[in-house]
Amino acid sequence: MSVKPNRLDWVDAAKGISIILVVMMHSAYGVGEDLNDTGILHYVIGWAAPFRMPEFFLISGLFLTQVIARPWRLYADRRVVHYIYFYALWVVLQVGFKVGLGTGDVGSALAQVGWAVVEPYGVLWFIYMLAVYSLVAKLFHALKVPHWAALLLGTGLMLAPIQTGYGLVDHFAAYFVYFYAGYVFAPQVFRIVDWAQRNALSATLGLVGFAIVLGYLVFAGGAAMHPRGIDMGYAGFAPLHLLLALTGSIAVCIAGGLLVNLPWMNWMRWLGEHSIVIYLSFSIPMAASQTVLLKSGLSTDTSVMSIAVMTIALVSPLVLYWLIRKTGWGRFLFERPAWAHLPGSRSEVKPAANPVPAE
Repeated sequence: MSVKPNRLDWVDAAKGISIILVVMMHSAYGVGEDLNDTGILHYVIGWAAPFRMPEFFLISGLFLTQVIARPWRLYADRRVVHYIYFYALWVVLQVGFKVGLGTGDVGSALAQVGWAVVEPYGVLWFIYMLAVYSLVAKLFHALKVPHWAALLLGTGLMLAPIQTGYGLVDHFAAYFVYFYAGYVFAPQVFRIVDWAQRNALSATLGLVGFAIVLGYLVFAGGAAMHPRGIDMGYAGFAPLHLLLALTGSIAVCIAGGLLVNLPWMNWMRWLGEHSIVIYLSFSIPMAASQTVLLKSGLSTDTSVMSIAVMTIALVSPLVLYWLIRKTGWGRFLFERPAWAHLPGSRSEVKPAANPVPAE
C-alpha cells in the first residue's frame, strides 16, 4: 500500500507542469520568431493557451488563507516584499545582460530599470503581479470586501476588452480573478484533488476527455497559429475562455495529484518545488542558447530548435542553483537575505520546516 502524498506534493507537481509550459512557450515563440515558422511546441502551447497562465496564478492563491489575516507588516514581508525583492534583483540582472552587455547602452539600461518600477518587465511580470495581487487581496480582506464582490470585479475585468498597452493594468484585468479564485475556492480544489487521487482511473479519463474537448475548442472555429502566438478558435470567446481557464487550472491540479502517486514522476514534484528558481533565471540561458544554436547552423527545424532551447532553459537554472548550494556563493539570487526583510518580521513568524527558495 502506497503512502498518500500530502497536498504540498501535488501542488509542487502542478507547479512543475506550469513551469514547463511557461519555458516551452517562450522558447517556442523566440525560435519561431527568428525562423518565421511554427513547430510542434507551438501546437502544445496553443492547446494550453486558455489555462497556461491562469493556473499559475490560481495555484499561487491556494494558500493565501494561511497568511491573509496576519498583521500588515508580516503579511507584506511574506507576500509583497518577498516578490518585490526577487523582481527588482532579476530586472537589474536581465537588463544588464540583455541591454548593458548586449548593446553597451548604459543610459538605455538605466531607463529600462527605472521604467520597470511601474511597468512589469519582460517575463518577470508574473513575479511583479503576484506582489500586486497579494496587496489587493489583503486590502479587500482589511476592508471586508465580500468574496463574491471581489470575484465579480475580477470576472468583469477579465471579460472586458481591456487593452491599454500598460502591462500593470492589462495583466491585472486579465488574471486577478484566477489568483482570487484560488484563494476563495482552495478548499474545493483540495477536495477535488483528494477525490482524484482516490479515483485515479476516473480522474484520468476525465482529464483525457477535457484535453480532447479543449483541443477542439482551441483549434476549431478559425484558429490561426503564428510564430509568436495563436488566434484561438471558439476558445477565444471571452466567457468560454474564462470557463476553460478555470477548468484547465483545476485539471493541472488534478494531474499534479495523479503524478505524485507515480514514483518515477518524482522529478516533476522536484521541478515544481524549484519552479521559482527556473522562472527567475531561465530567460538568460534561453536567449543565449537560442542565439548560439541559430548561428551554429546545426539545424533550422523549428521543432528541433525549440525543444533544444527549452531543454537548456530548464536545466541551466537548476545547474546554477546546484552550484550556488554547493559553493555557498550567490545565495541571494534565490534566497532572500536578512536585510531584505521588513524589521521584526522574521522573528515573529515561525519558519517552515523545509523552506523553499524564493517561495
